[in-house]
Formats: sequence, C-alpha cells, structure tokens
Amino acid sequence: MKFNMTDDKLLITELVMTAYLYNQSDKLGVDDLPQQIRKHYWSEKEKTVKRPIYVTEGDVRTIYGLENVKNSTKMLPFLEFEDFGSQIKLTVFDLGAKWLAKHAEAVDRINGNPVLASFFESYDSLPVSYEKAKASIAPKENGREWINSLVKSIETEKGSEEMLRLVHIVAPEDIQQNLKDLVLTKEQKNEIEKIAKAIQYRDYLKRIGLREIGKLLFVGPPGTGKTSVARALSGELKIPILEVKLSQIADQYLGETAKNIDRVFELAKRLGPCILFIDEFDFVAKARATDEHAALKRAVNTLLKAIDEISLVEHGVLLIGATNHPAILDHAAWRRFDEIVEFTLPDADMRKKILDIVLRDIEGTFNTEEVANKTEGYSGSDLRLIIREAVLNGLVSGRTVLVQQDLLRGINEFNRRIPLKTMDETE
Repeated sequence: MKFNMTDDKLLITELVMTAYLYNQSDKLGVDDLPQQIRKHYWSEKEKTVKRPIYVTEGDVRTIYGLENVKNSTKMLPFLEFEDFGSQIKLTVFDLGAKWLAKHAEAVDRINGNPVLASFFESYDSLPVSYEKAKASIAPKENGREWINSLVKSIETEKGSEEMLRLVHIVAPEDIQQNLKDLVLTKEQKNEIEKIAKAIQYRDYLKRIGLREIGKLLFVGPPGTGKTSVARALSGELKIPILEVKLSQIADQYLGETAKNIDRVFELAKRLGPCILFIDEFDFVAKARATDEHAALKRAVNTLLKAIDEISLVEHGVLLIGATNHPAILDHAAWRRFDEIVEFTLPDADMRKKILDIVLRDIEGTFNTEEVANKTEGYSGSDLRLIIREAVLNGLVSGRTVLVQQDLLRGINEFNRRIPLKTMDETE
C-alpha cells in the first residue's frame, strides 16, 4: 500500500536526502530521524542508527510501501540507481534540494522531518522549522525497538532472567488507551500536568536542587483507573512504562528477591526516562507485618531504600505506586511519596462520560444518563464489562447495532455476578 498516497518521487528524495544529511552531520542524532526511518535502520546491537545510512530499493519499499522504485528514481536527475545492489545515490545535492523545496508537499514533509528541517529552515525562505519538526516526532524511547535493544543487552548479564521476569515493559507506541479516553478528576488532571512539566524541565529542577519530586501514590478501589492512567501517562509523555506487581516477588527464589528488586530499579534507570509502576503496594505493609520470612522483610526494606534513592530529576524515572488498601500502609510507606492521587468511584456525571466514551464507536441509540443513574457504586472497569456483555449478547443474536435494552440487560447480568464475586473475596 502506498505511503499516505504521497508522490513516489518525493518519498524517495526525502529518504535519500535524509540519509545524506544525517551521514554528514555530527550534530544530528537518532531522535532527529522520523520514526519510520529510525525503525527501519535501527541497530539492536548498537542501540542507535549507525552511520552511514545506505538507501536501497528494498529500503524504500519497506519504509514507504512503494513498488516502482527503480522507474521513479530514474526520473529524478539528481539521483542514480545502481543495478548492482539496487542502491540509490544522491549525485547532485543542490539540484535535489531545489527540487524538493519546490514540491507542493515539501513544507509538510520537512516539518515532520527534523533532519531535513535542520537544513531547509534557512533555505529559500521556506516556512519550516527544526524545532517544529522535532516536536512533531516521538523520541527513540517511544519505540519498542529501543526497549528490545536494552532488554537484549541485559539478557546477557548474570541474574537478568529473574529481573526481567519481575517486570512487564511496555513501549509508549503500544499503549492503546490515551488520556483523552479517560474521565479524570480535576485533581488527577493537575497532578498529570505537574509531572509532565517536571519531566520537561528536568534540567532546570536539577540546577535549582529540587530533587524530591516525581514519586506518586495512586490510591483507590479496584477498577477506578490507576493502572490505566499510569499507562496512558506513558503514552502521553512518550516514555516506556515498567510494571511490577509486588505480590509476585515472593516465590521459590526468595533469597534472590532483594537482589532482583535492586535490578528492577537499575533497569528503570537504564531505561530512563521512563515510568516505574509498582502495583499492589499494600503488599509492603503485609510483608512488614509478618514474622514468617526474614528474607521477604529484607526484600521490602530493600524496596523502600531503592525508592528513596531513585529520582525523576537525576535518573528520569517517574515512580508511581498503586494500592487498593491505603489504610494498611504505615508511615514508612507513605512518606516515600511526595504526592498522593486519589481514585474514587465515579459519580453519575463521570459514569455518563465514561459510557459515552466507550460507546462512541458502537452503532446504536442509547440513553447513557439512564444507565449512569442505574449504576451507582460501579467503577469504570465495571461499566466497560457491562458494555462488553451488551456487545456479546448482540453478536449472539446476530446484531452489531445495539439498543438501550442491551445495556440494561448487561447491568442485570453484571449484578447477578456480584454475590459470587463477594463470596470469592470473603473466602
């Protein structure tokens, strides 16, 4: 499929000139390459895009999905197509620059390509900007290839298997739900905005010595969006997220647990900037209260010390702890966090907004206000389960268009599960 239906000759010229300028400049880095070019030429071993970049017919086909690369190349007087190796070379740079500058789509392409913008912002009065182009693309930390490179190198180290088993690493580009898909309180929005600014101005905070920032504790009942917000924040900030469930640290390798915790925090520092999301933080309190496992207590103390020593300003690691049971946390746990963000069950207005968002791509006629009024005490996760039941019931009946009764039936089916859920939790 052709890449965005853009002129073949323009895409070929863009790639060849990007490669040429990147190869020639020692000021341009891997974050100046557009994502599709960066991904294609990424070296997992080197954790970057090595110079020099060579452009072949196969590269153009893979990156842009073009078919008639050879014919299109031969129509451009400043490019040469070498049959041996199918390499495409730039023969006359100035001619290529003039051709590209006069192309109807040039401004849009250049403003999405920092490598080209670095040259063309001072060329022929084109309305392009390097800063604008740089802001339009995600950094290398956004891509899974960056994470895969680090994981590959770490896998060769002693003890890496246990460390990597403890964490789930997600690349920002793989985050499916963004902040706009979530219904947030004013307090939650304010905290997110502050953290975003703190990451943006890390160098300033370091210069003024303000380092006690960037450790958040999310508290609230299950299903209220703690994990969803952490993941959406990863996508918004374009930094990876490492997810750790503390209950999983107690296993047959208990003696190694303290070491593994150190390794997880070291991994976060090496991935930084990133988010380290520690779920089930109330496990700290349970472990500190037990006398059964001295090794487990040592592991928890190691965890608390590691939290003290990690820093958003120094290491680029945003630490987020999450707990469904804040009442059992002691002072030693609370004081590790500089901000507490509360996640409450949504009120009727928030429930309606959640329903409107989840139903926006589902065909049908709904009265979400009625559903919101009938679901007091439901979490956002509960509301999504109701809609899931409504969709599945519709499919069983051969329908992809839903009606209000499908949602009401979903509520009734969900309510029938509540006694079973409560019985299971009691046991």
